Amino acid sequence: MRVRKLTLAAMALAAGLSLTACQNDDGTDQSAAPPAASAASSSNGGSGSAGSDQEGGTDSAGKTPDGTGDADGSGGTGGSGGSAEDGQAAKCRTDELEITAMDATVGGDTEGTVAVDLKNGGGRDCTLAGYAGVDLKTNAGTLSAERTGEEASPVVLKDGENVTFGITYPVNDTGGSGVRITGLVVTPPNETKSVTLDWPGGASLPASDEPGSPVRVGPMGSAGQGG
Repeated sequence: MRVRKLTLAAMALAAGLSLTACQNDDGTDQSAAPPAASAASSSNGGSGSAGSDQEGGTDSAGKTPDGTGDADGSGGTGGSGGSAEDGQAAKCRTDELEITAMDATVGGDTEGTVAVDLKNGGGRDCTLAGYAGVDLKTNAGTLSAERTGEEASPVVLKDGENVTFGITYPVNDTGGSGVRITGLVVTPPNETKSVTLDWPGGASLPASDEPGSPVRVGPMGSAGQGG
């Protein structure tokens, strides 16, 4: 009987030790299911998954949440277009103009005058603003005209209309051969393409050692006013 009691006591002690090993230090059972809140937290992709939907963020198109503009602060507006400002016609191109030159010297004048006419043949309105470029071809090289300094207001030419400007130069009355003029080169304002014309004025300029050019060009509409 004593042996049986010792055996039962040993079995009871072993069962108690086994039960203790299945519990945490705080007495909870690790075999129990996790709380429902913990399972829900792991299923939404983590704490950073909703960052772009938070106030002040941006969506995949780069817009702010209220749709007012781009994320870089540009407001989403496009650039302005159009080649003419304030409704003004675009500039006249060299190829659209019919350019001619004629002698406009009045008897008794101390200077000679050549009038250069620019006619709009481009089929649209266009604008000439400023001075044309004027160069004389001579037997001594190219001589560029200097501007008179008069105000150069923009001129809008309708198709078929024309405007004239003046070139003044000293008349060669020295009796010598002077500097012989062989051609006239005209470049419309704000253009780089030129046209070469016959020179309709006096055949030569007086030879001079003075610096600068004795030939002067006026603005659009200045024919006969070049001095």
